[in-house]
Amino acid sequence: MRLARASILSRFWGNLGVITLSSPSIAIVGSGPSGCYTAQYLRKAFPDSRISIFERDPVPYGLLRFGVAPDHIGTKAIAQQFERLFKRDGVEFIGNMEIGKDKSLRELRSEFDIVVIATGLNEDRSLGISGEYLEGIYSAGRITRLLNSHPNENSEGILVGSNIAIIGQGNVAIDLLRLSLLDSEELRSFGVTRKIADLMGKQDSKTISVIGRSPIDKAKFDSTMIKEISKFSNVKFTSDIDYTKIIDEDSKQRSEAINFLVTHSPTNAKRIVNFYFGWSTLSFFGSNRVAGVDLVSKQKKMRISVDTVYTAIGFQEAKSASIKKSEHTSGKFDLDRGFLDDGLYCVGWFRRGPVGTIPVSRADAKHVSDAICSDYYSKMQGKVEIR
Repeated sequence: MRLARASILSRFWGNLGVITLSSPSIAIVGSGPSGCYTAQYLRKAFPDSRISIFERDPVPYGLLRFGVAPDHIGTKAIAQQFERLFKRDGVEFIGNMEIGKDKSLRELRSEFDIVVIATGLNEDRSLGISGEYLEGIYSAGRITRLLNSHPNENSEGILVGSNIAIIGQGNVAIDLLRLSLLDSEELRSFGVTRKIADLMGKQDSKTISVIGRSPIDKAKFDSTMIKEISKFSNVKFTSDIDYTKIIDEDSKQRSEAINFLVTHSPTNAKRIVNFYFGWSTLSFFGSNRVAGVDLVSKQKKMRISVDTVYTAIGFQEAKSASIKKSEHTSGKFDLDRGFLDDGLYCVGWFRRGPVGTIPVSRADAKHVSDAICSDYYSKMQGKVEIR
């Protein structure tokens, strides 16, 4: 039996004395922030347990390594605390192992008492509109992986022009805007390879249009992200914000941050950034390569000429995902607790969808880890030895 191979965990339980429990063996599928935070919490709860993290990539940290903008040094530094998991805390990392392909989930569950799925959502959402697959249209996920030298990503076919549209209004879209304003040397200073830095960091005359379907009061970016853009000189900013419709504090802060960019930027700069709010993307047009984008806002239509498009509208479960959420959300599952089946749990974006920052993922990992501990102790009450 699996429990026969487990070590012994002792804990005090009220006035009953010391209760001796077998420590569970734990497998975590995915080594991104959610998976690593879960390993941290479960290591504290079960100091003698065997904990193994399985990852399809050869190296750990997932989104933290390959999905965060390379100039966000503080966020990337979180990986340093995770390194202690493997160097000091005895957590085992098993890379180049995709659960569901290289080893079945059923097989993994037969080897471990507890399995936690933390694979996230790895595919960029598509717009589902005409012209979406023209050359020159790239997803945010692909661009970020390129900038972070993902081993399975390459720059083949990528050509960045001087007239860029960024579709989306979240923090990832603002990341792409900021990175597009960095020159090659600046990108290289953040660890971007020369080839990709030269590809992305051309600083000739450039126009960037940031386009979102929501008005400013429903935009998803943080105002602090906009304030980071203010460090760029020789950039003219414009916006179509209707300030009469600012109704809450968050949207007020966002609009004020953009207004600061607009009012403090030079009028004759070579680089121009236009913010468009409340415009839905109807279609892209062009022969082989994208030449423009058609937009609509209420009864108005607008056509913008572009030669490059970055889409940043969120992430979804890939059709080719080796572990699919739909296959585990029938029967007695309880997603609020991350519970899928006896001994099977999920955490992070796999559980709650593609929302929330890394601090949210940490809180989510704590929430699910507490549920795991509660379930395990309840299950083991009838198998304890009281001394």
